[in-house]
Amino acid sequence: MERTEMQKPQSLSDIIQDLHRIFSDDKVDVDEVQALLQSYQSNPQEWWKYAKFDQCRYTRNLVDEGNGKFNLMILCWGEGHGSSIHDHSDSHCFLKILQGQLKETIFNMPDEEVKELSKKKETILQDNQCAYMSDSIGVHRVENVSHTEKAVSLHLYIPPFDSCHTFDERSGHKQKVTVNFTSKYGKIVHPENAVSQENN
Repeated sequence: MERTEMQKPQSLSDIIQDLHRIFSDDKVDVDEVQALLQSYQSNPQEWWKYAKFDQCRYTRNLVDEGNGKFNLMILCWGEGHGSSIHDHSDSHCFLKILQGQLKETIFNMPDEEVKELSKKKETILQDNQCAYMSDSIGVHRVENVSHTEKAVSLHLYIPPFDSCHTFDERSGHKQKVTVNFTSKYGKIVHPENAVSQENN
């Protein structure tokens, strides 16, 4: 049954349906998207089939390709796992905590003059909390700092991207890397395609 725009999403399927409606054109209303993701109450029974963990690194698991307009994915973070400092290839990035907590550290976008990255903000994101990130804000690192609890997060990238830049915190050195998926639609992709350079 088709839902109206005013109805609050009750499930992950509702979120996906609403995202397809919102991105039927090319305009991105950051507040609208953030409000939509914020309204979803995490239900592990809905997203667990997409959650694939790895002992060595965090994983990126594709949930929906959004007709080429966006990528919706679930990231799984084992104890102590974290990303490198990275940009988002001029995409909008939304993050929602589904389970556990993650630490987000935002750095000022590096310039040619200053080598060492400067910290802008540090936040501990809790269950069901949302965050927004774009290259106009800076670059960031996301970490599960817990040594006893796993974490799961829902990520939305508009438009999708398959490469980004990582940065060395001390030298500011920038490197272009490829980002890949561990799984698509709940199925593990071929192992040789699953390793994301961005994780290293």
